[in-house]
Amino acid sequence: MKKVAEDTRTNPTDRSALATHSGDAGSDAYDRDFAHCLLFQEQNALLEIEHALRRIESGSYGICEMSGEPIPVSRLEAIPFARFTVECQAEIEKQQKLTPGWRSIPSLFSPAHEEEDVEEKDVFD
Repeated sequence: MKKVAEDTRTNPTDRSALATHSGDAGSDAYDRDFAHCLLFQEQNALLEIEHALRRIESGSYGICEMSGEPIPVSRLEAIPFARFTVECQAEIEKQQKLTPGWRSIPSLFSPAHEEEDVEEKDVFD
């Protein structure tokens, strides 16, 4: 991830890194933004995995953080770092969409990924 982050930075004094044609510059900017998005998703995945490992250590893995109900094994097999049952996740997303000023953040498995930590999301807004 560090290498991707370094490769996507453009040093303004390095003329060889700058495109000479506006179309090339647009393509370069798109590629750089795409790489940043992938980097963000990888960092988010690592954060979610670290949180899941902490829940395993504390004995709370597989328990919905909202309802306290067990998260179905099939959901955990699909998304091992799931924090909420499908029903609770749907309710969270519904509330987020109703909140003024709520902005969407690229999710790990867009558009199917449903396991975003609400508290972590606020950090990135």
